[in-house]
Formats: sequence, structure tokens, C-alpha cells
Amino acid sequence: MLEIKNYMEDLVFEEMDAVIKDIQCCNCEKCRMDIAAIALNSLQPHYVVTEKGRLYTKINTLQQQFGIDVLTALIKAAIIVKRNPQHSDE
Repeated sequence: MLEIKNYMEDLVFEEMDAVIKDIQCCNCEKCRMDIAAIALNSLQPHYVVTEKGRLYTKINTLQQQFGIDVLTALIKAAIIVKRNPQHSDE
């Protein structure tokens, strides 16, 4: 079965924990999703069509090319969310 996948989503979620820890940003689900949304909106999507078993090969090929852009977008997004969290204080 063929799938369509925005490869940038995988990269964003792979790098998010390290960025949140470095920025000392809230790690709640709302803040994590806000960071991901802001970062992904600033990155050009990169869709791939693959069979499920072949996605891993594509990811390894593209990871170095997009890594710096993803890291930069995540840092900017985490700073925005840290300054303006949208979660409740409860």
C-alpha cells in the first residue's frame, strides 16, 4: 500500500525533545503541539510517496539535507511558545 507523508513532520518530532530541554520550555502536550505547528508552518513541506517498508530509506537519505533548517525552525518556535504559552495554568 502506498502512503503520502510529509517528511518534515518526522524530523520536527525527532528533534523536539532536545530543543525543548535546551530552551527550557514547557513540555506539556499543548506547548509541544504549538511548537510543532509553528515550526512546520515555517518549513517547506517535503512529501514523499512510498511503500511503508521503504520510508526508512528515504528518511535516511534526506535527514542531513533538512536537519539544520528543522533545528532552526524548532528553536524559533520554542522561543515563541516559551514567551507566550497558550496552555492553562492549572
